[in-house]
Amino acid sequence: MPQETIAIAADHAGFELKELLKAELAAGGYKPLDLGTAGPESVDYPDFADKLAVALKDGRALRGVLVCGTGIGISIAANRHRHIRAAVCHDGTSAKLARLHNNANVLALGARLLGPEVAKDCLAAFLATAFEGGERHSRRIGKLS
Repeated sequence: MPQETIAIAADHAGFELKELLKAELAAGGYKPLDLGTAGPESVDYPDFADKLAVALKDGRALRGVLVCGTGIGISIAANRHRHIRAAVCHDGTSAKLARLHNNANVLALGARLLGPEVAKDCLAAFLATAFEGGERHSRRIGKLS
């Protein structure tokens, strides 16, 4: 079975956590598609949200992970793209429900808010959970895109 590619990107505030999560993806049998940033120098998070949105739109990945200081700015930038459903998550439960009920295709995390273990829990729940489906959830998601 081929490895699933997961796009991952961050701004400078999220660089260190992105690197940790990239290693976590590889250790879990996923193929990380690192879209930057490449270091802690100041950059603009919308640029990296846009890169991830393009990677999902052109099929290089089906899901993605974004990291900035809070997860908020980068998720707002990502959600400007109609095919993106980015969810800022703060624990494994919010990550699971983002997939289960909202069919989120992008996990957004705040590096200044979460410790590495909680971030890894969020990633694991996001990756392990499938969309529940059903008329109610599908109808609502249809109104998002």
